[in-house]
Amino acid sequence: MDLPVWQATYEELKGFAFTVITVALDKSPEDARRWIEAARPTHPSLIDTKHVLADLYNIVNVPTVLWIDERGRVVRPNDVAFGTDTFRHITGLEAAKHLTALRAWVRGEAPPLPEARVRALQARPTPGDQQARAEFGLGQWLFEQGRAAAAERHFVRAGELAPHDFTIRRGTMPMRGIDPMGPQFRKMLQEWTGAGRSYYRPLPD
Repeated sequence: MDLPVWQATYEELKGFAFTVITVALDKSPEDARRWIEAARPTHPSLIDTKHVLADLYNIVNVPTVLWIDERGRVVRPNDVAFGTDTFRHITGLEAAKHLTALRAWVRGEAPPLPEARVRALQARPTPGDQQARAEFGLGQWLFEQGRAAAAERHFVRAGELAPHDFTIRRGTMPMRGIDPMGPQFRKMLQEWTGAGRSYYRPLPD
């Protein structure tokens, strides 16, 4: 849904040696194909079926945006940013705010966050988080081998170990025959937010 916005942002700013890399976390390329083909991006648009990106950057939900400079340094860590205001009534997040800040950084009109601030804001995975990802990976492998019942046990265990990691909890739903936008997702979301916890956790201002 946000791909057209990121493609437009890439076209707008590519003259500043800027690029966008969009990555979908899906169980198969077919899950993301229609969105990519509809947007026809000219920037790199990838599909991560193994959750490699989530492991590398400790991504626990989508959409997550990182800014990486020309030296490969993360200069703005995991942040929640939408390309449009379609879900603003739910999230309370204004798309223009992040895009304006991004433009200012790319154009050299505003500095990136100080390195110490980046480190302070970057959430590090706990041993439980890492075990959850191992459980997820094992479950996915079992699923791909046609052993759905065995995979289910590892998917459930992964969710128990890292209940805040919705790339795992929601990401396993299609493999379990569950609609990731359906009643079980909404029930999970209600239980999470009903306990006073945030589903989206943008960086503080």
